[in-house]
Amino acid sequence: MSKHYSAKAYSEATNIILPPGQLVLMLFDGALRFMGNARKAFDEPNFFRGSEDIHNNLAKTQAIITELQATLNLEAGGEFGQTMYRLYDFMREQLRLANVNRDPEPIKVVQKFLGDIRDPWAQMLEQTEKAGAPSGATSDKLAATC
Repeated sequence: MSKHYSAKAYSEATNIILPPGQLVLMLFDGALRFMGNARKAFDEPNFFRGSEDIHNNLAKTQAIITELQATLNLEAGGEFGQTMYRLYDFMREQLRLANVNRDPEPIKVVQKFLGDIRDPWAQMLEQTEKAGAPSGATSDKLAATC
């Protein structure tokens, strides 16, 4: 089985099994992981390899943030949705600056913001699970606005 086929099959299976709230959590976790990888790449002694790793990991993070932003329901989310939209714009710009200027500081800013969103999201999912809500019903509603 080729790598591409198995990755695609895994992705499709994940979309079928996980509720939207869990998928959002996976996006947060992926973005944080890629930013961590980018920050580590600043220590790479080979300038070209480090630059490529920084760029690739920040591009992946920006793609995730773009996906989070695209899934916002701005009508249902009201002012909160609008605020999140602007925050995601800010994060993408910070990552662009980190990439262009080869500066890890903007990455730290985005990691802080995203971590501050991710942790309460994970707690909400955990509480929803403990409360026995059917199939992540509360997280599905929140995912529609976030």
